[in-house]
Amino acid sequence: MTKVFIGAAAGFAGDRSDAGGPVVNALATQPGQRFLMFETLAERTLALCQLERRQNPQHGFSPALERMLPPVLGHCLTSGIRIVGNFGAANPAAAAHRIVQIAHSLGLRAPRLATIEGDDIAAKLSAADFAAREIGGTSLARSRDIISANLYLGAQPIAQALDQGADIVVTGRVADSALALGPLLHAYRWHADDWNRLAAGTLAGHLLECGAQVTGGYFADPGYKDVPDLAEVGYPIAEVDETGEIVITKPQGTGGVVDRLTVVEQLLYEIHDPSAYLAPDVVLDLTDVEVTEIGKDRVRVSGARGRPAPETLKATVCFDSGLLGEAEISYAGPNASARAQLAAEVVRARLRKRVPHLNVRIDAIGVLSVLGAGHNRSDFGVAQANDVRLRFAAQSADAAQIEMLLDEVEALYCAGPAGGAGFRRRITPRLASASCLIERHYAEPRVTMLGASA
Repeated sequence: MTKVFIGAAAGFAGDRSDAGGPVVNALATQPGQRFLMFETLAERTLALCQLERRQNPQHGFSPALERMLPPVLGHCLTSGIRIVGNFGAANPAAAAHRIVQIAHSLGLRAPRLATIEGDDIAAKLSAADFAAREIGGTSLARSRDIISANLYLGAQPIAQALDQGADIVVTGRVADSALALGPLLHAYRWHADDWNRLAAGTLAGHLLECGAQVTGGYFADPGYKDVPDLAEVGYPIAEVDETGEIVITKPQGTGGVVDRLTVVEQLLYEIHDPSAYLAPDVVLDLTDVEVTEIGKDRVRVSGARGRPAPETLKATVCFDSGLLGEAEISYAGPNASARAQLAAEVVRARLRKRVPHLNVRIDAIGVLSVLGAGHNRSDFGVAQANDVRLRFAAQSADAAQIEMLLDEVEALYCAGPAGGAGFRRRITPRLASASCLIERHYAEPRVTMLGASA
């Protein structure tokens, strides 16, 4: 039976730049239609790209494009492996033009590109409109400045772009799973109401979207879940037949592992309801999915079922959330824990008098931070610790309040307990996000073709 091969070269913008090479080498040996998928667009990434575009209309695409695409572009073009990536972020057109420049600089033929836009709806609704559509919260009602508002588009525009001969499809905000479903719709001509096949394609995209998470990355736990050669973990490839049956594998000779456990962990990743995983193209039901090891690093996934797509689309709205101030200082040696506790108490006492409404978090990194509310305790809980790194953090729209916190921590050098060292301070503009459900008529996907003729 004919198969479509889809490889994942990235699971987020900070992923490895050399991950795509082994995947492309493996895809190049396969018959039929092959695609390389880049998922680089987290919510915060998109908001930062929108801010960049405000400063320069020629920018605003994902910086990951510059690292990840050049190492594989030539091999993809010569081997007929088509690329689908959401590195367009806030400016798919600018990303496409940059890809043309990269191809030219590498001496490659000009690729035929397609951009997909229409996800940006910031100008279509007011702040009050977004606040009225927020899911389970009131953050937008209190927000000061909406930076971005983007719908999660579905797979149909990607399929349309591929139908028109695109070598590379550059999207803005689409559902992560659409990056795989789009190529499958193009290759197999599945109907828009073939819910079970659409569900299978969405599942394939969900398994690929986080890159190495399905091949042992973010899975390894030595002694409990061992993963061989994690330093050279291979990124996944999905083999999908026309019925929607999926086989997850990875390139031969790479590290990592594909087995039932790695696949099931990724299968359940960020799933709120296994019977109703909402995507723009279909509602995916995972409750009858079967996961079966069929060989070394080969796992078959079947049984996905689908129902008609939701009436609304999810949108992520990012907004200004003030400033985050962070300061750190270390205490080491005998009695370090007690000296660190005293330092925290000094800063708390000083701030109670000077900025009583500033909510300050104080963590003892490695002692009490991730798993404990260190900012609400006076005892860090490990009296024998001989190396304590204190972190003080607060968020505020008032820069003067943040500066006061950082100044107080720095003053611990001479006005605090003995032995404080390694002080660092930083102020970062803070972004926050909220999710909204938006009526579908606000989505107006646009496919634009540019570059060489097909």
